[in-house]
Amino acid sequence: MEYKITLENPNPQGRVRTAFFYGTLMAPAVLNRVCHGSAQTSTPNLSVRPAILHNFRRHKVRNVDYPAIIRSPPSTDPDATVRGTLVTPLTSADIFRLDIFEGDQYERQLVKVRPLVEVGDESGEGNVEGEEEVEAETYVWIAGERHLEMGEEWDYGEFVREKIGRWVGTSEEYEEVDEAVRAEGDDPTGGRGLNGSITRTLEEGQKKDKEEVLKSAV
Repeated sequence: MEYKITLENPNPQGRVRTAFFYGTLMAPAVLNRVCHGSAQTSTPNLSVRPAILHNFRRHKVRNVDYPAIIRSPPSTDPDATVRGTLVTPLTSADIFRLDIFEGDQYERQLVKVRPLVEVGDESGEGNVEGEEEVEAETYVWIAGERHLEMGEEWDYGEFVREKIGRWVGTSEEYEEVDEAVRAEGDDPTGGRGLNGSITRTLEEGQKKDKEEVLKSAV
């Protein structure tokens, strides 16, 4: 099982990066918006495969839409796994933007994952791992377990059905969230939604990148 999404301005001379995503970035529209400023997809350049990360557990983060993963030692939790997506090739510029998007609650770490040759149900029943083991970068939660709903698994299907509009929708679609933030100071995207503080930082960086390209072309 493999699908393709846009990779804008690929840099074949640069270092090829591979990442494992397990939350909102599994949604192609969110990944494209973070890396390229647009949720739209067109050019099939990026390889995305389902994969399994062992010795970690995924938990809901309290009061927001996104999850976290933390290590779960095999000595005490031998069955701990997280299913997500293995994405390549990413550029160093993509990773820079992803670092901004994830913020200081997460730390980018190297892990080894196994791509799936067969994908099971949401509980993981029916997953079949391949023999290949791939090194990838992923974002591990470092902000403390007190912010997590321990034992509560995050639901990707629910995120896509009910919440993704906050992350990639139009300004009109985001008005309801804007109003809630103004009224309660509570942003379920943690600043990562359409009009969030992290998103504005990403947009400013993308604008500067385009200006540099234009300057170099003159």
